[in-house]
Amino acid sequence: MAPSKKNPNARKRILIVDDHPMMRQGLAQLINGEPELVVSWEAGNASQALEMVLTHSPDLVLADISLPDKNGLELIKDIHAVRPTTAILVVSMHDEGLYADRVLRAGGRGYIMKQEGGKQLLVAIRQILNGQVYVSGKMSVKILEIFSKRRSDSDDSPAAHLSDREFEVFRLIGEGKGSREIAEKLHLSVKTVEVHRANIKKKLKLKSATELIRQAVQWTDAQGAP
Repeated sequence: MAPSKKNPNARKRILIVDDHPMMRQGLAQLINGEPELVVSWEAGNASQALEMVLTHSPDLVLADISLPDKNGLELIKDIHAVRPTTAILVVSMHDEGLYADRVLRAGGRGYIMKQEGGKQLLVAIRQILNGQVYVSGKMSVKILEIFSKRRSDSDDSPAAHLSDREFEVFRLIGEGKGSREIAEKLHLSVKTVEVHRANIKKKLKLKSATELIRQAVQWTDAQGAP
């Protein structure tokens, strides 16, 4: 049976994906106060979210990067593969400089940090539902530089050379986690984590595990600097 056509005047249906119930409740309360928007579904992990996307085809998915069963970037890729017309906006506590360009490359339509507040979130939601992309002004400049290749390789962050999965492993190494802890957090085997570590060392031209840890820690510390 062919899907019925949506009423253009109907409220835009939104799925919220976040593992914190209070966060979902707060977002839903904010969004449901708008006449043209409604939160129709909530999910606490990536598996639930993907099932809801397949079943209900929401107009917009609001998703966090940190989810208990799968990284948000992987969820974006999964949604984009099965429902390429579904818009995705990431709402995250992580600095946009770390993830915004990766979110866009994965198929997301925007990135906003949780501390931006409700008013700006509604701006981002409406902008994306109108077919545009949303990032902050500062991030727009950075993304233009990335995609226009105006920066030299020497100016790139070490993380810029890594795949999304390698980036997650690198970040967790910088937080002091060992291979077994990383494997548990990312739902991977220890052997797979070790392969990622080897690939990271090769890409960053590092000779030893000690050099890898040192660079990862230095990079992580730098991200936390004001």
